[in-house]
Amino acid sequence: MPSRYRTIDLSQITPTSIQGRESKVHIADFASPLKPGATVRELIDSLPHILAGDDLRTAIDAVAQAALKRRAVVLCFGAHVIKTGQAPVLIDLMRRGVISTLATNGASVIHDSEIALFGHTSEHVEKGIGRGLFGMMRETADFVNTAAVRGAESQLGFGEAVGKALLDADAPNKAVSLFAAAYEMKIPITVHVGVGTDIVHMHPSADGASIGDVSHRDFKILIEYMRGLAHGGALLNFGSAVVMPEVVLKALTVLRNLNVDMSGFTSVNMDFLQHYRSSQQIVERVREIGGQGVSLTGHHEIMIPLFAAGVLERLRESREETESPALSDAEVNTVG
Repeated sequence: MPSRYRTIDLSQITPTSIQGRESKVHIADFASPLKPGATVRELIDSLPHILAGDDLRTAIDAVAQAALKRRAVVLCFGAHVIKTGQAPVLIDLMRRGVISTLATNGASVIHDSEIALFGHTSEHVEKGIGRGLFGMMRETADFVNTAAVRGAESQLGFGEAVGKALLDADAPNKAVSLFAAAYEMKIPITVHVGVGTDIVHMHPSADGASIGDVSHRDFKILIEYMRGLAHGGALLNFGSAVVMPEVVLKALTVLRNLNVDMSGFTSVNMDFLQHYRSSQQIVERVREIGGQGVSLTGHHEIMIPLFAAGVLERLRESREETESPALSDAEVNTVG
């Protein structure tokens, strides 16, 4: 028994030719297989010229060019970046003159300090919360909270105070501490605290006035150093879904209120998930004020080393081209 419902007559459609159609994917854009022993440049070049393949190239080129032109490269990051072991990679970028400013949340202070002082971090929450022991480590709280108090007394920023405290304590693992490295290299690293979000706030050694003082000073330090983003700088946000995107939004607003031209820089939001605030504040808002915004999705432990290697390779190539010796008159005539 046939269907009781009417059907459309497809014999009446007007087909067109694929030869005149505009396509988004072409064979020339495909990935290339890598040969054993391939270089970093060959790895990056082998990626498809499709979607995130080109986005990664854009981000790498933007950071490399910012470093070459002495424009600001501001790295915002969440604590998970430290917990996935990325400090040595980022410290290398700092030493090579790529990263000029860092900004993070209060949790990063805790994980970085524990790594520097004790060589391990990141407790099992599920094993401690039921007994009321989660976050109750006395040594961590005393160190971080004392750094905040002394920082307030000396009118330092929170990140500056923690870096100084780690060096003063001669922390055994200071070589892999972002805060110690930043203080040693005189690179601003700012900390933006939400009171009650960090385990050290549960301890009697926490002083709200001092924490607020050093964190607010860091907010003002970050805004000042973000001036250098305009006209060729790069703003990176690695793994902060809420705090740093919101801080960046307010910092950009202050700069625009002061009539600072913030156009012409590139922002890169990289995380293992794309979140609303980071996508809006780091990517879309930057586009709205005349910049370029890029989103990359992937695990920090894979993406950050790959990204850093790509930036350093671009820098090496650019510097080799700049430093190549000039041709003699005879060589010019020969080439001509």
